[in-house]
Amino acid sequence: MVDNLVECPEELAMSPSQAAELCTYELRDGVAHVGLNRPRKRNAISDRFVEAIAEAVGRAEREARAAVLFGHGEHFCAGLDLAEHVDKAPMDAVAGSRRWHQVFDMIEHGTIPWVCALHGAVVGGGLELAAATHIRVADRSAFFALPEGQRGIFVGGGGSVRVARLMGVARMSDLMLTGRVASAEEAERWNVVQYVVDAGAALAKAGELARKAAANAPFSNYAVINALPRIQDMAKADGLFVESFIATFATSTPEAVERMRAFLDKRAPKVGRPRDK
Repeated sequence: MVDNLVECPEELAMSPSQAAELCTYELRDGVAHVGLNRPRKRNAISDRFVEAIAEAVGRAEREARAAVLFGHGEHFCAGLDLAEHVDKAPMDAVAGSRRWHQVFDMIEHGTIPWVCALHGAVVGGGLELAAATHIRVADRSAFFALPEGQRGIFVGGGGSVRVARLMGVARMSDLMLTGRVASAEEAERWNVVQYVVDAGAALAKAGELARKAAANAPFSNYAVINALPRIQDMAKADGLFVESFIATFATSTPEAVERMRAFLDKRAPKVGRPRDK
C-alpha cells in the first residue's frame, strides 16, 4: 500500500516545462547534470521545488549512468523555504517531510551514483539533500550549517539519519544547538565531503568523478550505493553473509566476466600509485 502522506498532491503536479524552470537538466556523455535553479531564493526548497527535483531524478534514472547535482547562482541550497513552511498545519508539515524523504531516497537508493558539487550555502535542507548523494565535492566558498535550533524547528529532510551518519551525532548536535557554521575544510575532516577544491572548480570535479563512476559496471554501482549502507545497519555476521551473496552474483554477470578477462589479457590497466596532487 502506498503511504498517502508521501504521494504528490495534485496541486503540486507540474508540467515538464514548469519543472525545468526550477531544475535544469542536461545529459552529457551518459551523465545527467541536474541544477537547482531558484537562485533568487538561494535555491531554498519549496514543495514545488521538491517535485521538480523528483522529476529530474526520475529522468536521470531512465537516461543516465551517473548524475551530478549542483546549484545555480551563488549558493548550492540554503535549505527549507520558511516563507512557505511557517503557516503549515502539523499534518501538512508531516506530509511535506515524508515527501522529502521519498524524493531524497530516490537519489540515495536509486540505480545510479550521484555526485554533488557544493558552493556557497549548504544549509539546513540543502545539507540534507547533499547528504543523499554518494560523493560530495565542495569548493572553498562552501559553508555548512544546521540552523534549525535557532529557527525553532527540527530537521525534516532526513538529516537526523543521513547527516548524523556522516559527521556523527556529537558534531551534528553542536551545529544545531549553537548555530556553528563549518567551512569546506572542516566538512572534509568531518566526512561530510570527500573533496575540497578551489572556488568555482567543484562542478568540473564532480563531472570528472561522475564520468568515472559512469564507466563502471552498472551492477557494481548499484551494489555500492544500495548494499553498502544497508550492510552497515546489520550485525557483523549478517553483513558478511549478505556480502558473500552479492559478491558471488556480481562476479557471475557477463559484464564482470568480460572486465576480468580484459584485465587478465592486459587490455585493462593495473592500479597504479596516486599522482602528486
